Amino acid sequence: MRTMENNLNKWKNGLSQTRKSTFGKIAAFFGASEISPDTWEELEALFIQADIGVKTSLDLLDGLQTQVKEEGLIRTEDLRKAVEQELHSRLIAPPNLTWENNPFVILVVGVNGSGKTTTLAKLGTKFQKQGKSVLFTAADTYRAAAVEQIQAWGKRLEIPVIAGQKDGDPGAVVYDGVQAAVARKKDVLLIDTAGRLHTRYNLMEELKKIHRVAGKALKGAPHACWLVMDATTGQNALLQAQAFKEAIPLDGIILAKLDSSAKGGMVFAIQENLGLPILFAGLGEGPGDLIPFNPEAFVAGLLNQT
Repeated sequence: MRTMENNLNKWKNGLSQTRKSTFGKIAAFFGASEISPDTWEELEALFIQADIGVKTSLDLLDGLQTQVKEEGLIRTEDLRKAVEQELHSRLIAPPNLTWENNPFVILVVGVNGSGKTTTLAKLGTKFQKQGKSVLFTAADTYRAAAVEQIQAWGKRLEIPVIAGQKDGDPGAVVYDGVQAAVARKKDVLLIDTAGRLHTRYNLMEELKKIHRVAGKALKGAPHACWLVMDATTGQNALLQAQAFKEAIPLDGIILAKLDSSAKGGMVFAIQENLGLPILFAGLGEGPGDLIPFNPEAFVAGLLNQT
């Protein structure tokens, strides 16, 4: 019970930025006034300001208007529960990790500055606490600081790191990393890749190669491909995500820096446009602040109902 309460508090506290700037206005909108054509115009503006996106906002309004007619709702205060239900219905519950493969190879990808390497370290911490033996592979061979960063995390967390030479072939590093995970009988291999802009064709092609190489080193690998997205970038992140999804078979999204974002509405746009579950959300700087995505707690946190 205490753990559940702590998690709910994390969501409430972590979403304070979003609540103050956008969703707080939506929560404050519901009152004693009667539902009118102006109500829908105001709600549409509030949804779009909350970074939900135009298409998703219009879909939300359609669902709400249908519910108002069917249930005979009259006042805007009656809309609060309906909005909560509509928002929740648009979220995909994250699947449980089954760990069917050993080692379970996870490819972590994202654009420059998305928080990818730090997120990978937080994942390593989480899996360790679950009793899993973890190995890191530093496949970002372009930026020396990236290898140093993951090696520093590895030392701090006592997780071994497989790294290559600067400017070396990242595919070769991935191959070595997968083979090392097999030889050392590790439960989980987390592969850190170079941050890449979705507009750089050669780097996206390289990502496809890395994916293929992992499969050559171990049949069926990688077993999961997770895209780290910076929650502070809002709708701009959707184009990036779409390009990654076209390059490799993504299994889910990790939202980094959600606690620093006023753009929490992007979660709904991600689900609408990409059809991918959000697996984890970063709600703080600490290793333990990457928590499994909880649709109910997320909506409640946005509307200050936790």
